[in-house]
Amino acid sequence: MSSTSKHIAQLLTSLPNEPGVYFHKNQKGEIIYIGKAASLRSRVRQYFHASRVRDPKTDALIAEIADIEWRVVDTELDALFLEAELIRRYMPPYNILLRDDKSLSYVRISHKSDHPTVTLTRRPLDDAAEYLGPYYSALTVRRALKSLRKAFPYSTHVSVVPKRECLQSHLGLCPGLEVQKTSLEEYRHNLLKLKKYLKGERSVLLRDLEKEMKLYAAASHFEKAATARNQLFALKNLHRQIVFSDRERMDISKDHGLRELCDVLGIESAPRRIEGYDISHMQGTDNVASMVVFTSGMPDKAAYRKFKMRVPGNDDFAHMHEVISRRLSEKNRKVWQTPDLMLIDGGKGQLSAAIKARDEAVQHIPMIGLAKREEEIVVSKKSSIQVNKEAVKSLHGWLQENDDFSVIQLPRNSHAVKLLQRIRDESHRFAISYHSVLKLKRQTASLLDEIPTIGPATKKKLLKTFGSFRGIVQARSTDLEKVVGDKKAAILRQYLRPHRKEYENEKQE
Repeated sequence: MSSTSKHIAQLLTSLPNEPGVYFHKNQKGEIIYIGKAASLRSRVRQYFHASRVRDPKTDALIAEIADIEWRVVDTELDALFLEAELIRRYMPPYNILLRDDKSLSYVRISHKSDHPTVTLTRRPLDDAAEYLGPYYSALTVRRALKSLRKAFPYSTHVSVVPKRECLQSHLGLCPGLEVQKTSLEEYRHNLLKLKKYLKGERSVLLRDLEKEMKLYAAASHFEKAATARNQLFALKNLHRQIVFSDRERMDISKDHGLRELCDVLGIESAPRRIEGYDISHMQGTDNVASMVVFTSGMPDKAAYRKFKMRVPGNDDFAHMHEVISRRLSEKNRKVWQTPDLMLIDGGKGQLSAAIKARDEAVQHIPMIGLAKREEEIVVSKKSSIQVNKEAVKSLHGWLQENDDFSVIQLPRNSHAVKLLQRIRDESHRFAISYHSVLKLKRQTASLLDEIPTIGPATKKKLLKTFGSFRGIVQARSTDLEKVVGDKKAAILRQYLRPHRKEYENEKQE
């Protein structure tokens, strides 16, 4: 028996009988396949059963396996969504090869619609809906959504909305908007919870539901408290659900991206917690900053933070100084963990501003920048980072130095660059989403403020009832009259008529 075979045999005996995600690696330590399992022990061992009938592609995969790693999770659903996240990051060759040319699947949630739906599709469109995925098995995702629907009822009536209560509503699986069984606001709130789970924020969601249940109970809203309690119990019992059955602990020191980063930056141990920062604004308005956190190379969305900038104007350097100062304040250093590495979205200017803020608070945290145009890694000579020239050369990169900075350019397909790009892109996405929220709130507020007789209290009541400015515009006259009375409703209709026509034209287009 070869040393590789002995190593694999030892690993097979230590596999846990729990749900999780497993990684097949080749001789070079590269991840060549990622899979999920209800039982890691049963699923991974199946690859090496001599009596098992396999197709040629699977035989080719098994012939290349030199190492196996795994990561245990709480439930099969967690394994499903973690697998999708890891495949998007690493793009293992055999995950692509073994798909048999099947299209990827996405979960489509039309949250902003007047009748929001949750469906599965193979073709994402630019239609204002949110698409989560991709996922490699439509059947598995359907089963997962079926389990989650018991906790968060959703509608699937895409083309025709029923005029009377549907069967799924009677079974408690549909919100029953058509018969006002659930309000649109409450339904959208439940969809936000569902999206949290699908995005891997299970622990945050459980904590929020527990808090929500206690608040409702304290306010004597016992029916709402019971709903939150039922959702909490349903999520906690998901480990009993069989989602994918047998169909189908990552060691941080063996992660290629982290290892290459350590070599290039001359860091002794792999950075367990990496934080990424970005600034977003529109011509100096609605200025925001984002902080995303990657733990062991994976996004830790529960630790994400967003900042509303206090410094006005269009000054990225000042804003970067502000966000790093606030993040590294004594209070936040105690409440949040201290990062092992901070990644700044930008070049020398943004990095210099961030380093200045860091040095005013605490000096020992390594910090680098990632310039967008050429994906150059920027390192300040004042930092504790000592660039390893030999490591840069071995990765076929180049290094440019002056008195103040070292600029590293690695091949775009290197694992280190892919990891940094993913962190940078995630910080950019998170900043943009928060900026869009503030921009929408400001625009909605200014439009309503222009309408006579509509004061702060009425504006708040309208937004609470209809959810958004668009919801107010599209509301029926009778619904407006119930909220603000006949006279104010007449004034509202007069001022909102042009916006109503705009939305109708959008639908026709």
